[in-house]
Amino acid sequence: MSSDFQNTFIATEQQYGANNYSPLPVVLEKAKGAYLWDVDGNKYLDLMSAYSAVSHGHSHPELVKTLQEQAEKLAIASRALYSEPFAAFLEKLTSVTGFESVLTMNTGAEAVETAIKAARRWGYFSKNIPEDQAEIIVANGNFHGRTTTIVGFSSEPSYKKGFGPFDGGFKEAEYCGHQCDCMEICSLSIESFKSKINKNTCAILVEPIQGEGGIIVPKDGWLKQLRELCDNNNILLILDEIQSGLGRTGKLFAFEHENIKPDGLIIGKALGGGLLPVSAFLSSKEIMDHFQPGSHGSTFGGNPLAAKVATKALELLYEDNLIENSAILGNFFKDELNSIQHPLIKEVRGKGLWIGVELHPSDVSAKDICKELITKGIIAKETHQTVIRFAPPLMISKEQIEWAMEQIKSVFKDIS
Repeated sequence: MSSDFQNTFIATEQQYGANNYSPLPVVLEKAKGAYLWDVDGNKYLDLMSAYSAVSHGHSHPELVKTLQEQAEKLAIASRALYSEPFAAFLEKLTSVTGFESVLTMNTGAEAVETAIKAARRWGYFSKNIPEDQAEIIVANGNFHGRTTTIVGFSSEPSYKKGFGPFDGGFKEAEYCGHQCDCMEICSLSIESFKSKINKNTCAILVEPIQGEGGIIVPKDGWLKQLRELCDNNNILLILDEIQSGLGRTGKLFAFEHENIKPDGLIIGKALGGGLLPVSAFLSSKEIMDHFQPGSHGSTFGGNPLAAKVATKALELLYEDNLIENSAILGNFFKDELNSIQHPLIKEVRGKGLWIGVELHPSDVSAKDICKELITKGIIAKETHQTVIRFAPPLMISKEQIEWAMEQIKSVFKDIS
């Protein structure tokens, strides 16, 4: 665990920083590719990649070069002016994703707020919902960020305690995979969403795979049924792919596993190439044209530096074969994890290089396992006490996963 030297940094952070995180006891100094080093020089294999923000690997040389060159040329220019990097980024993003229009922000939560605004404006101006009556249906177990609007419709009490009062306009339905062990499409979930629909419903907002919720993967066909439900009721389907998007699940977007397309898409994290916060809401011109000058914006959203880095990040997804690598090595990694025979392990689930190992409730928590993995040279992060999340950079190699599996198996072997 952390040395006396590391503990000085930990103590300083705890003294001067707000107590809103509970980090693992490692003080990082540098990173490269799939590896991290702490201030004592200890090396770790990163199986977390900053919650999917470092999909390209740490300090990718081409991304660093792009950032340096653009920073020396033009870094920040507000949207009061046009810029060449921003125009090129918009053209690249729409070309790659197939969406007609983009509204750029910085953080994922900002992009979610943008999607909510877009859905409501469409509801009022296209669907003619009475003013201030629009409703959006969300799923239980959701995680879309930590603004007061977003935590207001969270089903996790700790996210919202002491932050009210909250905005209305949201209804909660049952996410597929939380309350049942059905082998086919979860009719309970679909009926739950259906029961929440009324004449004022403008959108359904869900994650195609719930990350913070525990890498909850819905049954095949569930997302397609949600798409049909929206089509039949003149409702927008908006997907939050901030974590699952840009190759994480073995396809460019998780919704592609179902061969559907949402009306609105929220992306972020990996879009910044592991260097900058970049996010976006993507949709049709019809929906996006409800925004007018002054109705929404961001000083830093779409700045030239972020736009240039994000454009290169999109290009490298294909040049470095990151999506294909995620699909192939994700299956390999999951199979290897499934080969561990241990009574503590309840389930291994995921898509691509986004895998959750759920533990049976016991005296050994997922965080305990993550702390033990640190001693073996691996960084991973738990969620909800019982799930270990594995989300390595998409450029990770098979050999690195094989080494990781030796350490993971060793940790479980030592648990009686």
